[in-house]
Amino acid sequence: MPGTVGLPQIQELMRRYLDEDREKTSVAAEGASLEEALRNAAIQLECPVASLDFEVVEKGVPGTLGLGRKPWKIRAYKTSVKKQVAAAESSFGEGILSEDFGADQEPKDRDGGVYVRLSSDGALLKVTAPVGRGRRVNDKAAMDRLHERAVHDIDEPLVREVVRLASGEYVPVGRFILNPANDALMTVDVGDQDMKAYVMLTAPGPGGCDLSADSILSFLRNNKVIYGIKEDVLQELEDLPRYREPILAAEGSRPQNGRDAYMQFNFSMDKSEIHLKESADGRVNFKELGLIQNVVAGQPLARKVPAENAIPGRTVTGKILPARNGKDIPLPLGKNVRVSEDGVTVLAEINGQVTYIGGKINVEEVFTVQGDVNLKSGNVMFLGTVLVQGNVEDGFIVKASGNIEVHGNVGKSELVAEGDIIVHQGITGKSGGSIQAGKNVWAKFIENAKVEAGESVIVSDGIVNSGVTANKKIICQGKRAHIVGGHYRACEEINAKTLGSPVGGTETVCEVGYDPKSKERMDQLSQQVSQIRHQIEEMDKNISTLQILKKQRKTLPEEKEAILQESLAKRAEVAEEAAGLAKEIESIQTYLANLKTRGKVSVSGKAYPGVRIIIKDVVEELKTDQKGLTFYLDNMMIKKTKYEEVDDESVRRGPDAYKAD
Repeated sequence: MPGTVGLPQIQELMRRYLDEDREKTSVAAEGASLEEALRNAAIQLECPVASLDFEVVEKGVPGTLGLGRKPWKIRAYKTSVKKQVAAAESSFGEGILSEDFGADQEPKDRDGGVYVRLSSDGALLKVTAPVGRGRRVNDKAAMDRLHERAVHDIDEPLVREVVRLASGEYVPVGRFILNPANDALMTVDVGDQDMKAYVMLTAPGPGGCDLSADSILSFLRNNKVIYGIKEDVLQELEDLPRYREPILAAEGSRPQNGRDAYMQFNFSMDKSEIHLKESADGRVNFKELGLIQNVVAGQPLARKVPAENAIPGRTVTGKILPARNGKDIPLPLGKNVRVSEDGVTVLAEINGQVTYIGGKINVEEVFTVQGDVNLKSGNVMFLGTVLVQGNVEDGFIVKASGNIEVHGNVGKSELVAEGDIIVHQGITGKSGGSIQAGKNVWAKFIENAKVEAGESVIVSDGIVNSGVTANKKIICQGKRAHIVGGHYRACEEINAKTLGSPVGGTETVCEVGYDPKSKERMDQLSQQVSQIRHQIEEMDKNISTLQILKKQRKTLPEEKEAILQESLAKRAEVAEEAAGLAKEIESIQTYLANLKTRGKVSVSGKAYPGVRIIIKDVVEELKTDQKGLTFYLDNMMIKKTKYEEVDDESVRRGPDAYKAD
């Protein structure tokens, strides 16, 4: 059979191997570990460690605390030429071999591989398919590899079929002269407190069998290595064995203690942390410090991440290494918080400010500014009640979903509350301050400010040159309770000690008997309708001019025709908008006309000339001093009667009698 290796060739090959073995130069070396002994031998032989063959003369012992320690003793020599040639040519079979034996990095492109293993069943051939753009194994490469291992009686058709299929399975394709005494050998070394097991293979001699993955696995188990065995490493050792080198074949798992439970907070616990906001133009508003962390009822504030169970470790010999489970922690429940149904989430029970004090999560319904609202505190926006111990300085904003109570003065500032606004001193708006309350506004005095209240405005001293709107009453009662200058609107009543000034000056207007919000909306709508009508008039002029021109010329240039059509469409759109506004005005007028409120203006002291009193749609301007009177509407005429005192006890207490919740 062509290409067959006969007995003379085998005898010549064995004779060459024996000659090479006689030429070996060996050295004795020792070290604290096998690796150190190999390095020492490589230095003596002036070659890399990978080019060494060695025999273990005496196995080292680590000893205890330095006692009983013995070094590793080996005899090493350079790898024979036959092994170097075999290793070099085997690289064709494996394609690109990673420097790290057993590495799991899969190359994108890899040549097909050809492997020969000698076993008691004969010479076995395995061919693997290429990966990506790698090269396939050809018949010649397979035959050459078989000849290198001195295989004879090769079934060439079967070899070609194995190469064609490249199935990655070992197939018997020939025979060799079996010499069991020269079979490959293996030792196992278990170290690192039984956490690692290394195997060391000894190459087979002429006629000796290679080690299979199954035989290596059985040997490990016979040496009590039963856990963490690296099967991929065993397979690589079967295909591409590496000799005289400790190879990690099994590795235990370290015990992992369970992580303790901990809280994940959805808010910042650092009170000193300041969040400055940058506007679109790049400017930083230093009034917006973000010191208050508002939350709403039902909002998740924190979540407990449960403790983890431990993961026990295990040595390569199967010994269990215990680990500690993580510790649980209680939920940090404080005031106005509760636990959700999942048992691990902390929820807010009310709107307010979330705090973390003394290891507890709390939601405070009152936010207290210990001093003035200024650059130090920044603007205040709170989902609850705000209590300011000092003043609110010019240019700052205070907003609250509950009440706002200020112990000092309010300057040219903006205060907005869904509940009451209580100012124990006064409001000095400087023609720019704005106060809006969902319920009542209480103050000692109001000057040059705009004030709106969902219910009543109650002042103890006086109101000067301000715009005040209340859906119920404006009450100004006290020793100096005067209303001088400005515009005042109330649905039910305006009651003061003095109206206007004996020396004249700014006009004082008092309007009652209608819903001021609706009246204000109607005034705004009327102004819009007036502007739209003026706009329609201008559009009609332009449209008329274009239509006359079109009638004269019977046609218009394309550009002017487009302008005409666009103007007509725009006019129709604006007219439709005007009709909608007019309809809303009519609805408000009907509502105000049917309003059953009996509006009145009362003055316990004097009302001076120049004061204008408006009850519903009837206007009266005082020409002479009036004293101790109540003005009311009867048959669409303003009439007078004896002064009627305020009949609501709650509005006569003044701001000092009111305390925030």
